Amino acid sequence: MECLNAEIPADGVDKSTEVEKIAENAVITDETTERNGKDEAGKPSEEYAYLERNEFTSEIFKVEVKNMGYFGIGEFKKLLRNTLKFDVTKIKAPTRKEFAFVCFRSQEDQQRALETLHGYKWKGKVLKAQVAKASADPLQKKRAAEDQESERKPKKQRTAVEATCPLSHIAYDQQLKQKSEEMAALLAKYTQELRKVNPRAKANLDKFQFHGVLPSPTVNGYRNKNEFTVGKNSAGEVVVGFRLGCYSDGSVEVAEVADLPHLPEQAKWAARSFQDLVRRSKFLPFNPDGNVGHFRQLMVRCSSATGELMLVAGIYSSNLSEDEQVELKQELKSFYEELAKDAPYKCTSLYYQDVKHREAGQTINPVEHISGSTHITDTIQGLQFRISPLAFFQINTEGANVLYQKAIDLVAPTEDTTMLDICCGTGTITLAFAKHCKKVMGVEIVPDAIKDAEFNAEANGIKNAKFFTGNADDFIKSMVREALYDQEPGKPLDLIAVVDPPRAGLHHRSIAAIRSADAVNRLVYVSCNPHSAKRNFIELARPESKQYKGEPFYPKSAVAVDMFPHTMHTELVILFEREPKTKVDEKSPPEKGAVQSKSEGTEEAISEQITASET
Repeated sequence: MECLNAEIPADGVDKSTEVEKIAENAVITDETTERNGKDEAGKPSEEYAYLERNEFTSEIFKVEVKNMGYFGIGEFKKLLRNTLKFDVTKIKAPTRKEFAFVCFRSQEDQQRALETLHGYKWKGKVLKAQVAKASADPLQKKRAAEDQESERKPKKQRTAVEATCPLSHIAYDQQLKQKSEEMAALLAKYTQELRKVNPRAKANLDKFQFHGVLPSPTVNGYRNKNEFTVGKNSAGEVVVGFRLGCYSDGSVEVAEVADLPHLPEQAKWAARSFQDLVRRSKFLPFNPDGNVGHFRQLMVRCSSATGELMLVAGIYSSNLSEDEQVELKQELKSFYEELAKDAPYKCTSLYYQDVKHREAGQTINPVEHISGSTHITDTIQGLQFRISPLAFFQINTEGANVLYQKAIDLVAPTEDTTMLDICCGTGTITLAFAKHCKKVMGVEIVPDAIKDAEFNAEANGIKNAKFFTGNADDFIKSMVREALYDQEPGKPLDLIAVVDPPRAGLHHRSIAAIRSADAVNRLVYVSCNPHSAKRNFIELARPESKQYKGEPFYPKSAVAVDMFPHTMHTELVILFEREPKTKVDEKSPPEKGAVQSKSEGTEEAISEQITASET
């Protein structure tokens, strides 16, 4: 899900441009390996040429902080951002080292950091701060190293199929078997780790069940959203397709997508048509090696329910004047309007997206509608959903029907259940639960997604749904409070939460907010990357602490759904149940094994639960 609760850089600045990837992917060997980046003539070497480009990079304003002792990156961020009020763009801390690099937006900020941090006492250490030199461009660095290998063997490049569909050569039933074994091993490792973190979990973990991997109803052509890169293939031809490697590994090669089994024909046609446009245009394909050119990427969204096709052309505009941008937009519009006359598919919605480096505080690259409709529509669980360009929607529509039904089956809501959807996107899960619950509420950071969610609720005649725009951990308590006040006297509150976060998982603040909301008794965690989400699973179930207040959530059962056939990825759904909080009567101790539970359904109980949720 598009949600700000995932792990983000220090200031939310995007790292998608190659300038910032240079710094992110550089390998730090020791404190003195940085070079000055100049050749004998005093000019920047190829590895540092990016510093001379007419665009911002925080590598110019970098500080090295030493003599830190062993520290946690979280507490260091807190020192810089909260205590010292620094405007930090990036923090790079090598594992098991006693130093870190901090990047800033300006020389003034860099100078203030040097003056403040040098001699600053922190955790019993006196910090040392000095100006740090920029990191080398990893692409140029790798090329230079390869040039020095006089007898190196040429490396065989992967094909597009090998890079994106590594399991496509295996029969589908064998793919499911392999994924089931891998998921079972992951869950075994997770439960084993949890037994060490929280010994009290043993009784619950002994009952934990994994129900295997369910197949996708659609095995080929299932992807309804694809993001293609504009670049060149090994022959130097302009191609719209997928990267075969990453920039930091020294690869900028792009391959066509015609042979990829997981793409629908609509998407393949979209890539080919855009490729034709780029090849005939006077504007150039973008090249990350120097950040030159204009056509950078193409996002394609298609609907199997309606046949609609949305194209979002990503343009690097730093090299374009305003008049040239207007000209390029008109070229896009005219090309697809003319193509619609005799093409097998039609672009029903066309957008322009500026994908140059984001400004401070900017979380998304803005889009501008050029022609056609502003949205497309798709169907899940018998409900119609309007989808805007940047909103989250499950990649595999038919698979989502299975996924959502399994989430509903696991948590088993009733007409007395209130459901909180954290990172709700366009409201697909929220509205799928609506007919099974008394009330459903969703929160999402992307405003357009919430507009879609509200529209979708009204279009489907759903009256018991409510949505909030904002950061999830800021709204969890208020949603719990609303659920408590809606509670009918004499009836116990059945409050459940569903989370479907981005690949990196939820931020620990969101986990802490869920843990502290005592009224939430069950949680369904939907993960598209269980390896990354394992951290969240541990945080949910670790013993109560200062950071994680509230009784732990223990895993009860899990099932995986193969949302991504032919790839290594699998979607996992886990049901967590909170350990009941017991309260013993001090005046009259109960008999052995008996507990006294908090009364529910009264104003006093509701007030007590609200207070606990806000602690």
